[in-house]
Amino acid sequence: SCLIFSGIYNKNTSLNDLNQFIKAEKITKELEPTYGSIQKLFARDSDLIALCQDKIVQIAADKDIIFNADGKPQLTASNKVLGQSRPFVGEYGISNNPESFASSSYRAYFADKQRGAVLRLSMDGLTPISSAGMKDFFKDKLEGNYFNILGTYDSNKDNYNLTFDNGASEDGYGNFSFNIDND
Repeated sequence: SCLIFSGIYNKNTSLNDLNQFIKAEKITKELEPTYGSIQKLFARDSDLIALCQDKIVQIAADKDIIFNADGKPQLTASNKVLGQSRPFVGEYGISNNPESFASSSYRAYFADKQRGAVLRLSMDGLTPISSAGMKDFFKDKLEGNYFNILGTYDSNKDNYNLTFDNGASEDGYGNFSFNIDND
């Protein structure tokens, strides 16, 4: 539940400190250990999204966030590489299945096997898309003994596809699609 970053790379000045990890500088970003281990990192706009086992966290990159007295956030310039981390609302993570992650433009999709949910991360936060009439189906399916839960995105049909593989013969597979026009 920790990120460690190196020195900078600047192609204009030929500066390459990517192999330097200077402990005297603050080169780590700690996340709450209760979120579980980081399974996937995803860059979205100017932020970094950390998909942990039990929580999805947004980390400000190259900026810091200060909150006003009224609770509204204010962005400020900072020398921090990684600024404040804010968990998304909802008790969801990506479990141990980073291979279920797929993205298209500002939307990202993934499965949370531990909670039996298929989720969409969009600009408005987390949405359990499996709750759209298929909550019990996906809860049962995700509780199954699958080695891989592979997520892909078909940009021609605007579908998020999930393939379940239990390592057995052909009957061990299952393919399911979610169309964003129906959400």
